[in-house]
Amino acid sequence: MIRAEKIFKNFGDQTVLDGIDFVFEEGKTNLVIGKSGSGKTVLLKILVGLFQPTSGNVWYDNINLISADKQKLRSLRMQVGMLFQGNALFDSMTIEENIRFPLDMFTTDTLKVKRDRVNYCLERVSLPGINNKFPSEISGGMQKRVGIARAIVLNPKYLFCDEPNSGLDPQTSITIDELILDITKDNKITTVINTHDMNSVMEIGENICLLDKGKLAWQGSKDEVLSSENEVLHDFIFASPFLQKLIENAK
Repeated sequence: MIRAEKIFKNFGDQTVLDGIDFVFEEGKTNLVIGKSGSGKTVLLKILVGLFQPTSGNVWYDNINLISADKQKLRSLRMQVGMLFQGNALFDSMTIEENIRFPLDMFTTDTLKVKRDRVNYCLERVSLPGINNKFPSEISGGMQKRVGIARAIVLNPKYLFCDEPNSGLDPQTSITIDELILDITKDNKITTVINTHDMNSVMEIGENICLLDKGKLAWQGSKDEVLSSENEVLHDFIFASPFLQKLIENAK
């Protein structure tokens, strides 16, 4: 579980986050959604420790990220996996070397143990046998799955995904969503997904945090989206003609 506790973030005179309180639940896909400029990217960066909040706390179970010492932070980072929006694969490294990178950084395991873990992760994302290929030799969807394999190679308790479906076709996006959901359930991970993709919201949105102008505007599950009377949520989802039809048909 991760808990954001009264998170404020100012850049000069601008308040980007205005007192966010939210619990990201273990074993669930926790989605942070909102329009551009709503504060969701800043919140994600605070949750992973890239930004310090102006005030407030971030709790990883019983560890306060904001006040933790270097030893606790290092231990915590070994429990965190990150899927970046642009995949962030190293072009000069093979797929195996890319996935193995966190193991090389944070463990003293033998090369055989590392390779066994890499192979397991490749199997987990349905990409066995591509160890010696380079990122440029595989498709964008495959690169995203390699990014997921790297994110889970340390067997994390917490997984962060930044716009995981950015640049992908609809069918590949569904595959990525299902993969993230399966990994979350199988390993009881606290997964936090930053997205504006309403298809993802309706497919895997188990615990949703909607931000608007730096405030928590709505929270709920995908099952509560269509029945909600929250105006900010309606403004956000009505941007999708497909969902607008769903809501009209549900009435």
